[in-house]
Amino acid sequence: MQDALREACALLQQGEIVALPTETVYGLAADAFNPTAVAKVFAAKDRPAFDPLIVHIASRGDLKTVAVVPDDIAETVTKLISTFWPGPLTLILPRHPDVPDLVTSGLPTVAVRQSAHPVFRAINKALGHPLAAPSANRFGSISPTSAAAVIKELGGRIPLVIDAGACREGLESTIIAIEPREGKKPLFRLHRAGPITKEQLQHFGKVETVREPVGQSPRAPGQLASHYAPRTPLFLLESPADFQPEPGKRYGLLSYTGADDGPYVALHDWECLEALSPGSGKLAEAAIRLFFVMRRLDEAGLDAIIAEPVSETGLGVAIMDRLRRAAVANKT
Repeated sequence: MQDALREACALLQQGEIVALPTETVYGLAADAFNPTAVAKVFAAKDRPAFDPLIVHIASRGDLKTVAVVPDDIAETVTKLISTFWPGPLTLILPRHPDVPDLVTSGLPTVAVRQSAHPVFRAINKALGHPLAAPSANRFGSISPTSAAAVIKELGGRIPLVIDAGACREGLESTIIAIEPREGKKPLFRLHRAGPITKEQLQHFGKVETVREPVGQSPRAPGQLASHYAPRTPLFLLESPADFQPEPGKRYGLLSYTGADDGPYVALHDWECLEALSPGSGKLAEAAIRLFFVMRRLDEAGLDAIIAEPVSETGLGVAIMDRLRRAAVANKT
């Protein structure tokens, strides 16, 4: 592994891009201060330039190199990063002038976090610069939670993938912006639900979910309506009664528990069935398995994937967010 880490660091120093593991999903990393390298990230992913990237820092002390924290939210930022960093919480803050426009898509803000993965952190620290690292997949498709998934997505497009096994969290980081409120706890604008839940954030402030206006450029990464989508059409059913199969088509089910007596399992003789949390119905396990299961169904040669909903509490909010974005392309 040490040889691989040295090779990754050398490539990054040369302005190349490298796929690295984080605790959330695998990321496609570039030196955040090198616009030429960052451009390679957009090119490899076929990512539009109007979609900003998350910047990863090696230590909390590096925050000042990429962001300027206003005095009126400084105490809140300190509390949040003391509690959740290193970890899957991304903060949207005023950008430092040294951060290239391409990284932030020209926005006056930057999305920043500190990864908890030891491999990512070691490379981040050795490079000595922040890393811009969106998920290591083609734009809009299923995020990769293993090195094998990265190779399927970007094989031949990037020079190196560091394999450190499956990701621990399985969902991209929670993204918030912070607004001060005189005499009250701050307001957190939740741009993307993730492993750090609304319930956890409510200890520090009021949480409101942001709905990006249709047709406008996103103000944070991962905000486009159609995202995290398999190539096979995916349909999220709010009720079993909504399923109306067409004769001759092959359907697969993305089930919560896969239980034989479940209302969705019993609907149809499914060509393929994958469970997010087999038998137990645990949201933490479902979050870890979501993209892995979606990818397996996508590779099963189906005509359509039917997904059943999960409870929108805790991690269920993030899971449902990803399922809705995966399914939105199939709505008319």
